[in-house]
Amino acid sequence: MKKFLSLLVALILALQFPVISAWAEEAPADTLGISAPSAILMEASTGTVVLEKNSHEQLPPASVTKVMTLLLIFDAISQGKIHLDDTVTTSEYASSMGGSQVFLEAGETQSVDTMIKCISVASANDASVAMAEYVAGTESLFVEMMNEKAQEIGCKDTHFVNANGLHDENHYTTAHDLAMIAQEAYKNEEFRKIVGSRYYTIPATNKTAEERVLANHHALLGEGDWHYDGCLGGKTGYTDTALNTLVTYFEKDGTVYICVVL
Repeated sequence: MKKFLSLLVALILALQFPVISAWAEEAPADTLGISAPSAILMEASTGTVVLEKNSHEQLPPASVTKVMTLLLIFDAISQGKIHLDDTVTTSEYASSMGGSQVFLEAGETQSVDTMIKCISVASANDASVAMAEYVAGTESLFVEMMNEKAQEIGCKDTHFVNANGLHDENHYTTAHDLAMIAQEAYKNEEFRKIVGSRYYTIPATNKTAEERVLANHHALLGEGDWHYDGCLGGKTGYTDTALNTLVTYFEKDGTVYICVVL
């Protein structure tokens, strides 16, 4: 128990969550010595919950919403509905998202492959909506797909209203539901590769003459103080309401785990 708790605390600290570090070895399993409202540690292959705290509490997820967005994009690729080399045109609506973005202009074209990396590496709200529109026709139709997929996976406390995680009172999930979504997404080999990418360079487009270099927001993948050798990647999030959120994968002693913190 203590080994897994120390790993969970390390992951939480990587995004500077307010964590009570002076926890006792005999701390109750329902508190875990963690002040974050909700957290879960799950085995990726079996879905076995190793540790949890308030994991069924409905909370705003911020940009970790994009794990579901990416899952549906990769589903569409696997089904042959879209392809990595397809060209996606950014709509006026998608370009207006604000928040975390790669500053796509209305009418700017990018490949599906590049859009995916913008979403994963730079947490791009604009690319998320552009891809939602490309996959489903409109973001609202894509959101219907998100909620249908959540129900299919077994999520009981999740409701999405957008593809990027920008705050809305009716956009919520739980650490447990997110862990199940993350488990489903991790089955896709291309998803596993992309969420572990540290950098990506957006090539010049019809609207921009210069390349743009993206750096992953996930501190555990970096080279600084928070680097974690076992980190396999994941997704971070932040809004003023949700504060820091995290879905991440890591490997320990040959086993892959999913950690979610809200």
